[in-house]
Amino acid sequence: MSKILGEVDNEILPKEVEDHLHKAVRLEWITIAAVLGIVVIVFLSMGNSQAMKTAWIEDMLSFVPPIAFLIGVRMTRRPATAGHPYGYHRAIGVSHMVAASALCVMGGFLIFDCLKALIAAEHPTIGAMNLFGTPVWSGWIMIAAMVITAIPPVILGRLKLRLAPPLHNKVLYADADMNKADWMTSVAAIVGIVGIGLGWWWADAAAALVIAFSIMKDGITNLRAALAALMDARPTTVDNATVHPLLGKVNAYLRDVEWVSAGAARLRDEGQVFHVEGFVVPKQDEKATAERLDAIREGLLTMDWKIRDVVVTAVNEVPSVLGEK
Repeated sequence: MSKILGEVDNEILPKEVEDHLHKAVRLEWITIAAVLGIVVIVFLSMGNSQAMKTAWIEDMLSFVPPIAFLIGVRMTRRPATAGHPYGYHRAIGVSHMVAASALCVMGGFLIFDCLKALIAAEHPTIGAMNLFGTPVWSGWIMIAAMVITAIPPVILGRLKLRLAPPLHNKVLYADADMNKADWMTSVAAIVGIVGIGLGWWWADAAAALVIAFSIMKDGITNLRAALAALMDARPTTVDNATVHPLLGKVNAYLRDVEWVSAGAARLRDEGQVFHVEGFVVPKQDEKATAERLDAIREGLLTMDWKIRDVVVTAVNEVPSVLGEK
């Protein structure tokens, strides 16, 4: 028994999962390095374009999810203590909420800024620059910068998307999803730049507004998911599309226990792992001894690495709320 508790507290992971986690950490460090380069390139080429400035701010915000992921993963390695008996797994959820909140705040600010530019009918201009003795329209430099900087995030995003489900890490998934969609920001910025070149003064601010709404959408989507997890909503898959399949497996396991007539569980998503509270109704003439409840607990702990703590209680009736869809 003490061995199992030690494994829960010390966060021992299966080798395959540990390998996935190491790959995810490496990818996030690579992401930070790539974003640093992208921020520099966009800053040096953005000129007076509102769309380029908004894209640059979005690139700056791209630092938040990988940093939140790295901090969250490091925090979860801490063992449980008397002060934190559930451990520090919630650090992943807190990191998710911080990253989402930053996106919402900045998205709201940028929407306001873009609307102000549209209402004021600001007419941005893009001049020329001397490149190796030849005058070149700066818009071409901006477009080239957008094309070049769109490629690394998309590649990194797709690589991270493969790791998020097996790790059940929603911060990693949110970061990957944002990276994968970065090409849309580049396209919007390019449209704004071309619009300025064609004399459409409104195109630049409109393109910036599209980017700002994209930032706000990412923020709201992730904030809702983060708050739902922190408020102990029923756990879902990393894309928040369906109920996590582990809930069904745990319920089936409890119902299949030989001496149990009815059983169900509620799972609490701690960020990357689950805490399980199981309820079992003994059959008539059967007793829920400590040894029997302990056997169920051990069986659940070995079912899946994501189950890190289990409490099993014998009751006369399974709570009705667990039967709701």
